Amino acid sequence: MQLYTLMEDGSRHMRLREWLIAQIDSGKYPGLSWENEEKTMFRIPWKHAAKQDYRQNQDAALFKAWAMYKGKFQEGRDKADPSTWKTRLRCALNKSTDFQEVQERSQLDISEPYKVYRILDDTGRLTESAGNPEMSHDSDCSKALRETHVPMQEDGPLGDSNKDYRLEVCLFYHGNLVQKLVTASPDGCFILQGCAPVGNERIYGPCEAKTVFFPRPDIIRLPPGITDAMSRLLPHLEKGVLVWVAPDGVFIKRFCQGRVYWDGPLAENRQKPNKLERERTCKLLDVTIFTQELQNHQQGTGPEPRYTVDLCFGEEFPDPSQPKAKKLITAQVIPLFAVECLRRHNAHNNVEMKQSPPHKVKTNE
Repeated sequence: MQLYTLMEDGSRHMRLREWLIAQIDSGKYPGLSWENEEKTMFRIPWKHAAKQDYRQNQDAALFKAWAMYKGKFQEGRDKADPSTWKTRLRCALNKSTDFQEVQERSQLDISEPYKVYRILDDTGRLTESAGNPEMSHDSDCSKALRETHVPMQEDGPLGDSNKDYRLEVCLFYHGNLVQKLVTASPDGCFILQGCAPVGNERIYGPCEAKTVFFPRPDIIRLPPGITDAMSRLLPHLEKGVLVWVAPDGVFIKRFCQGRVYWDGPLAENRQKPNKLERERTCKLLDVTIFTQELQNHQQGTGPEPRYTVDLCFGEEFPDPSQPKAKKLITAQVIPLFAVECLRRHNAHNNVEMKQSPPHKVKTNE
């Protein structure tokens, strides 16, 4: 009952950052506490349900509260599922631009395990005082970057189309297509080497994100030396990258040790490399910008909006000195909601062209 009251007292529109700070300050959850006096890091209990001393009412209380707050669990109606509750909050933390796990402080092998997270500001840096209520409210500009986890609850600028989670992922080895598939999970998809470690919640947990694996290098015939170079690169791509669609855009987070570079609609550089920082959420496409560019294109005042994202693993990209087709491992990610929007736009234009009266040629009278 206490959990339900807490949910009702808070605003339904609080973002994860505001909601979590409120729970920490409430002192109602054993083990959930600030890690430092500056309130820039916090400790969150993280006991596995398989442990013999697991107490659902206490150890799953915070995860349950988040599920209730998001409307994913209702007491008396839904079956209790602590594992799923925990997954939802973990995925939200991992995908949010507000948090970064401090793995060197986390303790997962003790009797009362916990994780430590750092709270970041709008620029991805450490906040000066995360516990300051004045700093916990987002500006209108920064709200577009808040709580990028899915599933999506609200309509965005594209209406129903921004609820299209589908991503078309194409993998290329030295410019040769080696895999193409479409993923549709609300949790996005991992592009990675090897297998996701089963039950390792420190990295993945039972997340519902789909996995796209790099094939063996010998799947195709490559120039001498290229296969060997690729074999040396692939082990550094374990854990990979996570790409997902959110209400306000498309996002990515790099987990692998190997460097990853990208190009796309929001890339800072067109002729210089854009590097993905490890364990930092990066926005690849902005729905509002895409919508505006689509309207400009429809009115004939701008080009067709960009929506394709290119990833390059282990080598700098974009690279004016070497074409993409010569890079060892690249991926192309296409959000299909953007493709659908352009299809509708083009179909609408074609109908208008057919319905418009024929052009009359003036003659001299």
